[in-house]
Amino acid sequence: MLSEVERDVLAAVDDARIVADLRELVQIPSVDGTAAEVDIQAWCAERLRSTGLEVDHWQFDLPATTGDPDFPGMEVERADAWGCVGVLQGGGGTPGLILNGHVDVVPVGELAAWPDSDPFSARVTDGIMWGRGTCDMKGGVAAIFGAVAAIAAAGVTLRKPLAVHTVVGEEDGGLGAFGTLKRGHTGEACLIAEPTAGGVIPANSGSLTFRLEIPGLATHGSTRTRGVSAIEKFTLIQQALIALEIERNRDPHPLLKHLDLANPLSVGTIHAGDWASTVPDLLVAEGRYGVRLGEPVAEAQQAFERAIEEACAADDWLRTHPVQVSWPGGVFASGVLPDGDPLLDDTLQAATAAGASEVPEVKGGPYGSDLRQYAAAGIPTLQYGPGDVRYAHAMDEHVPLAEVLHCARAYALLAVRRCS
Repeated sequence: MLSEVERDVLAAVDDARIVADLRELVQIPSVDGTAAEVDIQAWCAERLRSTGLEVDHWQFDLPATTGDPDFPGMEVERADAWGCVGVLQGGGGTPGLILNGHVDVVPVGELAAWPDSDPFSARVTDGIMWGRGTCDMKGGVAAIFGAVAAIAAAGVTLRKPLAVHTVVGEEDGGLGAFGTLKRGHTGEACLIAEPTAGGVIPANSGSLTFRLEIPGLATHGSTRTRGVSAIEKFTLIQQALIALEIERNRDPHPLLKHLDLANPLSVGTIHAGDWASTVPDLLVAEGRYGVRLGEPVAEAQQAFERAIEEACAADDWLRTHPVQVSWPGGVFASGVLPDGDPLLDDTLQAATAAGASEVPEVKGGPYGSDLRQYAAAGIPTLQYGPGDVRYAHAMDEHVPLAEVLHCARAYALLAVRRCS
C-alpha cells in the first residue's frame, strides 16, 4: 500500500518534463574529453538549482586529482572537468540516499552506420528515443531529475537530505565519481541509474585495459625466414589469451551465472608493420580484461602476466624477446553490495510499487562502473535504471520512454522511503 505522501509524489511526476529533459541531455554531445562534458554539467547544475536543490558545481583541479595515488585512471585527454552535486535538504546530516548518473558518452563511430545522420538528434518513434547516450545513461539521469522534481513539487518534508550526483568520465575510468567522493560528498546508500533491462544489479565485475608489445625481427618480405614476424608471434599469444579466458570462467560468481561469459577477455585493437614488403618487427595489441567479483586488481593482473610469461617461455624467440605487458587507461575494480543490505529490498519494493510487471530479477553485471567507487568508499550501492546495456555504445542505441518514466517513479518512492 502506498502512503498518502507517496501517492502525492507519484501524482507530481511530470512525464512531459522528463522526456523534454532527456531530449535536451541527449542533444548535448558530451563525448568523453570534449568541451561538451563541461557544458552538460552546467546544464545539470542549473536544472537542479531551478528544482530547488542546493548545488555544488565546481571545477576539478585536474593535476591534483589525476596525481592522487588512488586515481582510477583516464583514457582521454581533458583540459577541464566539473563536478555537480545537488542536495534536497531534509533534517540535516548525511544524505539518506544518493541518486547517481554519469553524463559523459562514448564516441559515435561511423556516422553512416547510424539510422539518423545525427546521433544526437534524440528522435522519438513509437515511444522510443534514439541517439547516443539515451540508454547509457541519460535516460537514467532524466529519470533522477524527474523523481527529485516530483518530491520537491509535492512539498515532502524530508527527515534526511537527498543527494543527486552527476559525474563525467565514467566511461574512461571514473574521474567524476572519484573527484566527487574526494570532495566529501557521501551518503548512507547510493542508486546508480545505469541501464539494467528491468533487473537490479548489486554487483559489477571489473575490467582493465591491457597493452601487449610483441617484438619481431624486420627483414625484406622476400627473405622472410631471416626475420621474425611479430604477427605470427601474436597468434601464439592469442592462443594463451583464449586459454586464460576459459580458465577464468570455469566457476563464475553466483550473481554472474546467468551470463554466457562472466569474465570476458577481448582484443580490441591490433597495429603492426609499416611497409607491405617488410616483415613486421612490432605488434601492439590492446584489449579488455575482466576482473572477477571480489578479485583484487593486482591478482587479476598477475594472472594475466603469468599467462603471457608462460606463453613466451614456450617459444624460442619470445623466450629471449618477451612480450611487454602494460596497463593503460582506467582501472575498474569489482564492486558488490554487502549481503543483507536493506537497499536491495528497498529498491525491489519501490520498483514493484511503481508499477513493475514483476519483481525485478537480481543479477550481477559483467562490466565495470562507478558502483565500485561508491562501494569502496563504504557506501552501499546498486544499479537500477532504464534501458538495456546491449544497446549501450551501439549504433542503434535507444531507450523506451516508458522505462524512463517508470524508473522516475521508482526512484521517487525509494527516495521518500529512505529520506522521510
